[in-house]
Amino acid sequence: MDGGDLGDRILAVVVGARVGDAMGAPTEGLDAGEIERRHGWVAEFAGSGTDDSLMASLLIHALVSSGGRASQDEWAAQIAAGHELIYGQRQNFFPSVLHLVAKLRSDVPPRAAALGNLPSSSSAMSMWPAGAVNAGQPARAAMQAYRLAALIHAYPVDFCQDGAAFVAATVAAGLKDDTTISEACAEGLGQLDSASGEVMRELIASAIELAGQAGDYHEFRARYHASAHQPEACDARETVPAAAALACLSHGDVKTAVEYGANFGRDTDTIATMAGAMCGATTRSPLPDAWLWQLGDSAVQSARDTAERLVLTARQLCAQTLAGVAAVPGLTGDLVRPAS
Repeated sequence: MDGGDLGDRILAVVVGARVGDAMGAPTEGLDAGEIERRHGWVAEFAGSGTDDSLMASLLIHALVSSGGRASQDEWAAQIAAGHELIYGQRQNFFPSVLHLVAKLRSDVPPRAAALGNLPSSSSAMSMWPAGAVNAGQPARAAMQAYRLAALIHAYPVDFCQDGAAFVAATVAAGLKDDTTISEACAEGLGQLDSASGEVMRELIASAIELAGQAGDYHEFRARYHASAHQPEACDARETVPAAAALACLSHGDVKTAVEYGANFGRDTDTIATMAGAMCGATTRSPLPDAWLWQLGDSAVQSARDTAERLVLTARQLCAQTLAGVAAVPGLTGDLVRPAS
C-alpha cells in the first residue's frame, strides 16, 4: 500500500491512532524509568486498545451517520447508546466519562453534561475523526471539534476543548498534499481561539520548541517530565503538547512517533494515539508491515472499512459545502473591487 491518495492517508490516521492506543496500553501510568525496567523498548502491541479507540469509534458513528455534521448532540446519542460497551471497560475510562454516560442516560441535555467535569484528554484523544472528515480544512475541523468537545469539557476546564481542536485541525491540515508535520502543527495552532486558547497554544508551542532544542528523544523526554507534569497525568495540558512535540521530533514518521509515545511515560496510550493520528495524516510512506501482521487480517480490514467510511463522509461534506457556496450568487466572484 502506498500513501498517495486520500484513502491511504486516512487509513494511516486510523491505524496510527489504533496502534498508538494498543502499544501504549501496557505502559499507561508508568514513568519512563519503570517502562525501561519492565519492558525495555516497547515496539509491539496486542489487543484492540482502550477508551481512546472506543470513544473515537463512537464519534466516527456520529460523524458518518450525520454526513459529517455531527455536534455534541449526535456524539452524545452514540455514547448513550454504547453505554454497555463503556461500562464493560470502565477500568479504562476516566471518571468524567463515566459520569457523562450516567448524566446522558438520566436525560441531562448534552449541552449541560460537561458541567463539573475534571480536566482530561477524553475529548482530544478521540477527536482525530473530525480532522479526517474535514480533510484539508483545518479551520472547519477546529470549529467542529470545539463544539464536539463541549460535550465533555466546559469552563473552567475548556482548555481541553483547545486541545481537541488542535488535534482535529492538525490532522485536517496534514491531509493536504505536501504538508509536513511541522506545517500541520503550525496550522493547528493557528486555529485555536486567539484569547481563550492562549494557555493551550503556548503549552503546545513551548513543547515543540523544547523538542527542537533537545534534538534527542531521551533528552526531550527527561526535560519535559521535569517541567510539564500536571496533577493528573491525563490532563490535556500535559498530553496534547507532548503528542505534538513527539510528532515533530519524529519528523512525521508514524512508526517512530507511536513508539516515542508508548515509551514516553505517564498517559502513554493517549499520547501515542494522538501522535499516531497526526503523523498518519502527513505520512506518505507505507504502513509498517510488522504493524499489519500484528493487527491481523480482520483488524486491517476493519481499519480499511473505517477509512473508507471517513473518506466518503469527507467527500459528502465537501460536496455539501460547495453546493451551499454555489447557491449564493456572486459569492465566489469579485465581491469587493478596489476603489479607483
